[in-house]
Amino acid sequence: MLSVHLESLLVTHFKNYAHHCIELSPRLNGLVGPNGTGKTNLLEAVHVLCLTRSHRGLSDRYLVQRGADFYRIEGLFRRNDAPERIAVKYDGRRKEVVRDGVPYERLTDYIGRFPVVMISPDDIALVREGSEERRRLMDVTLCQLSPNYLHQLTVYTSLLKQRNALLKAFAEQRRFDALLLDAFDRQMAASAVVLWQERRSFAQSLSPIFQSIYAEIAGPAEAAALHLEPGNSSNDFLAELAAYRERDRALQRTTVGPHRDDLELTLDGQPVKKYASQGQMKSFLLALRLSQYEILRQEKHLPPLLLLDDIFDKLDERRVQRLIDLLWRRNFGQIFITDTHRPRLEGVVKAFGTDYRIYATGS
Repeated sequence: MLSVHLESLLVTHFKNYAHHCIELSPRLNGLVGPNGTGKTNLLEAVHVLCLTRSHRGLSDRYLVQRGADFYRIEGLFRRNDAPERIAVKYDGRRKEVVRDGVPYERLTDYIGRFPVVMISPDDIALVREGSEERRRLMDVTLCQLSPNYLHQLTVYTSLLKQRNALLKAFAEQRRFDALLLDAFDRQMAASAVVLWQERRSFAQSLSPIFQSIYAEIAGPAEAAALHLEPGNSSNDFLAELAAYRERDRALQRTTVGPHRDDLELTLDGQPVKKYASQGQMKSFLLALRLSQYEILRQEKHLPPLLLLDDIFDKLDERRVQRLIDLLWRRNFGQIFITDTHRPRLEGVVKAFGTDYRIYATGS
């Protein structure tokens, strides 16, 4: 197994930080302070440094400190004992990633080099809400594993927007060009096949890992499960687009395809978002994210960075203890934890031995 950790983090004009630098432990780092002092922003900076994008999907312009016109995030990684200095820069127009002084020609060539998983309170939408968040989980994971998946997702998303715009234009202009729509359909189908195959394989690999981790967090009495619910009912996506063409024209949007895929979550055979308790939903959330972590570690032979944002304030004591025990037994890599209560955070990090650092924000 390879190793990687972040030795230092420097942020400039990022969110509430004009200029801030911290030195990091390779094992566990705690960020403590009142709400609103920038704990989550530092985790967000680490996420952007690894994946070039916000965990919450925010546009880069919302990551720039108010009154500034750029942000810069710089990190010194140690990968198999070899240092790598990475900088992510956004100047209000374009974003650039530089590794050891050499810029990447394309951001897609960088994504996946430093895998990362973040767990935050907002992630409860993974369990409670519709399919978009669960598709994002699949996409964020698979984009870190496969440059081709990232490319095909980019192509499909662009074509989908164009096809929907075309359907709307047909309705507004009261005209229809079947040959033009056929051209879009053929291009979309080529990418859709790749996305569906990769997501199906991902769900099959994720399922047993998820079940095992859920049992460790919540106990063995509950039968948790997940499976991929495809957004099209057959393997012949091109034929299905043709079959639903009239419905698409009437609704002015594409109604079948990978953009409607979902990970269906069940507990004892019942849909989680309808029947699970608050505690069970939180256990599902943790199990989903930690399963994502495990898939990345197995496939990349590299432990991702794990970012835990304010989760102990949202869990009961029993689940907190089971989570800590799980993190200890499975020997996760570098971990970042935020909390508002220093005694609680110190109690957590001390369980990992002496290799930890605690930073106070807002002081």
